[in-house]
Amino acid sequence: MSGTGAQSKSKTDSPMEYKMDHKRRGMALIFNHENFHSLKERRGTNKDRDKLTERFQGLGFEVNCHNDKSKAEVLEEIRKAAAANHADDDCFVCIFLTHGEEGQINAYDDKIEIKKITDHFRGDQCKSLVGKPKIFIFQACAGDKYEDAVTGMMAGDSDDEEEVEEAANIYTIPAGADFLMCYSVAEGFYSFRDPNSGSFYIQDLCETLQQYGSTMEFTELLTLVNLKVSRRTASGQNFKNKKQMPCFTSMLTKKLYFRSKK
Repeated sequence: MSGTGAQSKSKTDSPMEYKMDHKRRGMALIFNHENFHSLKERRGTNKDRDKLTERFQGLGFEVNCHNDKSKAEVLEEIRKAAAANHADDDCFVCIFLTHGEEGQINAYDDKIEIKKITDHFRGDQCKSLVGKPKIFIFQACAGDKYEDAVTGMMAGDSDDEEEVEEAANIYTIPAGADFLMCYSVAEGFYSFRDPNSGSFYIQDLCETLQQYGSTMEFTELLTLVNLKVSRRTASGQNFKNKKQMPCFTSMLTKKLYFRSKK
């Protein structure tokens, strides 16, 4: 209950939204892998890299791209990012464009467990990102299965939004809180990429960021990307009429908006 003289909170001060009015938006790392020591090249990935760079710069991020790095080089850049001072940043983004399989992605010369990457940014390891969104985006295969096309009926559901209040200004949270893991496919499945225009997932993500990146809540935006990718159909000789279904896992504790900074 508000008393006499109480000040109303602005929208960005809402306890239901992440605080996004720090001095800087934050760092966005892109690890782009086109060439590998012993794997097939990923033609089209540079289109993904360039569009992602444009989109995240447009949202105010400082974007740093790393091309065809070795496992040791990738992990060193990850360690440096986790050790950096993010006190003046809204959040952190890390993107991988590469080959992969279940639970792993490929650097130029070797595989890296995804968990080994994300663990560096847990709250007990990276103090300056505690309570801030940590977004990881993986454009990579997670297996060799293909999604088949099926026909279904359209349906709509609506749920009442629960209101949540902060109990106190000082509180503890799990070290694994505030992560958002975004994948071009679910575990076990194949991720499609066009050698001329780039990957299904990243191209639809970038298009949606261009349209709604500064206005739509981010997990709602990702759901729209899921819909767009799900409506695509692969047309290659080896996977005719096959589909792709992205997914994301949210450990976020608040709504996430990338509204334009004043």
